[in-house]
Amino acid sequence: MPVRNCERTLDIAIRSIVQQTFPHWELLVLDDGSTDLTYEVAAACRDPRLRVIADGFHSGLPSRLNQAVRLSRGKYLARMDGDDVSFPDRLRRQVAYLEGRPEVDLIGTSVIVFRGDGEPIGVRLVRDSHQWISRRPWGAFPMAHSSWMGRTEWFRKNPYDSGVIRAEDQELLLRTYRRSRFGAIEDVLLGYREDRLALRNICRGRVSYGMAVVRRFCRDRQYGQALAGAVGHSIKLLLDVAAVASGLNYRVLRGRAMPAPLSVCSEWQAVWAELTGSRAHTCEIRELIKQ
Repeated sequence: MPVRNCERTLDIAIRSIVQQTFPHWELLVLDDGSTDLTYEVAAACRDPRLRVIADGFHSGLPSRLNQAVRLSRGKYLARMDGDDVSFPDRLRRQVAYLEGRPEVDLIGTSVIVFRGDGEPIGVRLVRDSHQWISRRPWGAFPMAHSSWMGRTEWFRKNPYDSGVIRAEDQELLLRTYRRSRFGAIEDVLLGYREDRLALRNICRGRVSYGMAVVRRFCRDRQYGQALAGAVGHSIKLLLDVAAVASGLNYRVLRGRAMPAPLSVCSEWQAVWAELTGSRAHTCEIRELIKQ
């Protein structure tokens, strides 16, 4: 869990790991040069399975992720951000999946997208199929980074590219999908916080991944896919800029997530209430699947 200036959200994120039904974990919190009380919040957790690493420098997310891989002592490595929430059964189910499918290197889960106060926006679903996850490599791999769990050895053989900004996860998938095997747990096992569109970060991510796509496919002489990636990310960037400029950020965020089933909303409400000690929002999103 690389973190930077997460003092307001980190306690809940850590608590969601402490309360996992799978007890055999070690949480590495890597403070990337925070200027607020992030370190103090992390250090306040007295669980002996928590290790806080801080050197006072701001190295960037890819570098911190590679540092976490080097320091990891487990068979599997799970990812999470300092403002997200893991459902209580997440680690147990992901470990069981990887234990039962030795041919799979990396998995994700479906996620529920929420605002900072716990209000659900919708869900982003993923299918348990390498072909489905990798069907549009020039566009994106629909597997939320915070939901990843993979074999630690796979991460050691395939480090993050520290030169890729705000798209390090997508670039890693693009670089490895032809010689790796991806999978997923289709159930929602992670709460992904998304309050607003940060235009600067979006621009950097779109440009960074678009360039990675063009380089990769031009090198392989697949110029059609290179062009599709360049055009697609340019169009998405223009739409994001228009959304921020017009003040429609929240509507765009809703459009990026599918309506959530009431069963998922109810489960999310229970998780949020348990972690925050407060009542979760009533889900106003219509049920997607008839019970």
